Amino acid sequence: MTQHFPTRQLRFFLTAPSPCPYLPDRHERKVFAHLPLSEGAIVNDSLTQVGFRRSQNIAYRPACESCSACVSARIPAKDYIFSRSERRVLSRNEDLERHLVEAEATMEQFDLLRRYLLTRHADGGMAEMTWPDYVAMVEDTAVRTHIIEYRQRSQDGGPGDLVACALVDLMNDGLSLVYSFYDPTITRRSLGSFVILDHVVQAALTEIPYVYLGYWVRGSEKMDYKIRFSPLELLRPEGWSLFSARDLAKNTPSSST
Repeated sequence: MTQHFPTRQLRFFLTAPSPCPYLPDRHERKVFAHLPLSEGAIVNDSLTQVGFRRSQNIAYRPACESCSACVSARIPAKDYIFSRSERRVLSRNEDLERHLVEAEATMEQFDLLRRYLLTRHADGGMAEMTWPDYVAMVEDTAVRTHIIEYRQRSQDGGPGDLVACALVDLMNDGLSLVYSFYDPTITRRSLGSFVILDHVVQAALTEIPYVYLGYWVRGSEKMDYKIRFSPLELLRPEGWSLFSARDLAKNTPSSST
């Protein structure tokens, strides 16, 4: 069923060109709108269906003039078949405790985020994120959102060590992974993949159709991990289409226009 939202409350803006963070020698532009406080969740759901992503109270999507590399991606949870390696990742992390908490920033989460950014994305735009920035990212929102904390089991009955977090929006047809981060020193657990796989498991258990991953950027090493999850639905001009791993590797149309 087509959803309608109050477009009179929305004003769309276009950013000026700036260097692309994913592909060298390219520039990006984005179209964005401020989500209304009264119906932010409904509007965000509808905009996500046509390729927008949420950041705080803003919904945005790429609007580049000479490139269409950024493609919205989501995993169909119900029929997802885990590969042998994915089952191993889930098994290696069975000892972790999963906690759903309110979207309220904590210094423990922020410390983990800083370690993750400085190790994995030291040259990225988020590397200079401050505590107020993190509070805004988590708490400045008008949509249904929460944080999933993954902790090691404690030996003394208290809260175990925090090893991973995911900021997640609950949408009418899916779980949208807004941002996730983890302890970069723990490599054997494959925590980045585990967080995604765990949300596929949780979505299937609760009969939520999709897990939204944001944008896959063909040709970007930072974003290529997303096509390891198969099957995957990509938002093409004709609508959402299902792609197998072989399709994604060989037959996905070129990102350049």
